[in-house]
Amino acid sequence: MSDGPEAPRSTPAARAERLRSLHVAGRPLVPVNVWDSASAEAVEQADGFQALATASWAVAAAHGFPDGEEMPLELTLATVRRITSATDLPLSVDLERGYGDPGKTAAAAIAAGAVGCNIEDGLGDRRLRPADEQAQRVRAVRERAEEEGVALVIDARTDVFLAGGDDLGEAVRRGQLYREAGADCVFVPGVSDQRVVAGLVDALGQVSVLAPVDPAVVTRLAAAGVARISFGPGPRRVALAALDAAAAALIAAGASAGEC
Repeated sequence: MSDGPEAPRSTPAARAERLRSLHVAGRPLVPVNVWDSASAEAVEQADGFQALATASWAVAAAHGFPDGEEMPLELTLATVRRITSATDLPLSVDLERGYGDPGKTAAAAIAAGAVGCNIEDGLGDRRLRPADEQAQRVRAVRERAEEEGVALVIDARTDVFLAGGDDLGEAVRRGQLYREAGADCVFVPGVSDQRVVAGLVDALGQVSVLAPVDPAVVTRLAAAGVARISFGPGPRRVALAALDAAAAALIAAGASAGEC
């Protein structure tokens, strides 16, 4: 029996503005990363949950692919469509390096229901795309999103620290270029020192970081002024660990029963 008519869905433009408003320095958005519609529906039940984000590693692993644009873009977009059909929460999708033409890819993500995206400057093997070239790619995403009529929330990722460096100045330089090109936030994975994080916040304003699934770490990062926290593949690992523990308990119970 129905509980009544469903509430009307918000427009993509409204969801994008809602997502943008949730990026507040010191009171960070915590979009627990999901990988399919079932995980999205599960985390949506948490009190106060306001937005969703995918993690490319988790989505790819769920489909049997390695990370790094090895999973076909159409399958990524199909996952986005399934998630956005299951919830009206704003969704940010991890577009990795942009799958070729980042503007075209952003338009496809918007058509699938996403209102935010990550785009990274890492090329693998600890290589980084030249900063000016990456800024042009961020600008292409911004311009194409404007053409689509959705103010896509761009979380521009720099892999300076993941590439093995510790050059705060280079991370800031890249982040400033990406912000000038239209990014709303700069995602700097691989940095955990609270003082370094605070330095990034001072220089860039809206900063996003990668964290373990640990409330205490979230609290420390909030104190450092970050505007968004990603957990990458961490939530999927937590879910699989719980499944593994449950399976082991059931198998042990079955074995014990057989011994009676």
